[in-house]
Amino acid sequence: MTTMKKIKFETKTEFRRFAKEKLIHVSNTYLRDKKMQKTLLSLICHTNVRSLLLYVSLPLEVNTDALITTCRRRKCRVYVPFMEGISFKMVQWRLPLEKKTFNIKEPKNSFAVKPKINLAIVPVIGVDGALKRIGFGKGMYDRFFASLKPKPPIAFVQREFCMTPALLSEAHDIAADIYLTPYKTIIKRGKNGTRVISRWRSRRSERRCGVFYRQKDGVCQL
Repeated sequence: MTTMKKIKFETKTEFRRFAKEKLIHVSNTYLRDKKMQKTLLSLICHTNVRSLLLYVSLPLEVNTDALITTCRRRKCRVYVPFMEGISFKMVQWRLPLEKKTFNIKEPKNSFAVKPKINLAIVPVIGVDGALKRIGFGKGMYDRFFASLKPKPPIAFVQREFCMTPALLSEAHDIAADIYLTPYKTIIKRGKNGTRVISRWRSRRSERRCGVFYRQKDGVCQL
């Protein structure tokens, strides 16, 4: 199969089409999801996350059902997107879930005060050379994070590594602090670029990545 490094993508649409096709043909999805759930739980515990934005998974995305259950058992508050017009807000995860637009499942609406979260775990279709998100093209996550203050560390997750060196994103597109796939991890290195870490993370990399800052009262601390 042709690798992404050998293809010159001109637009997000081209890359999105390529990445979706790649994800459709991923094998061993159950094993990949189990590995990702373990990795994400390790990250959540390591950074002492107490309030978390997750997502209710679609077929092409890493399944989050078991992770949500485990986090709630550990007294970590789990919030998920609730669509409102062209964006969404956070509501606390609870049953029952109802299927809404784009076949996305959601809890019932909540009118509680906007919560502060320690970490956001965001699904992606792919990632460009600036470590910015390529999603389904609706722009909901971009609009949501544009209005979110304070902004938490962001982790992108995916079953298969789908990253292009091309810079396809726009200024408003959200970027990750860390990009996690079952067999490869990319950690953002300050303001100067990204660093590829395979199967391990160095202490130096963790210190330079926002996800690994110590959490205190919902604020990222070095």
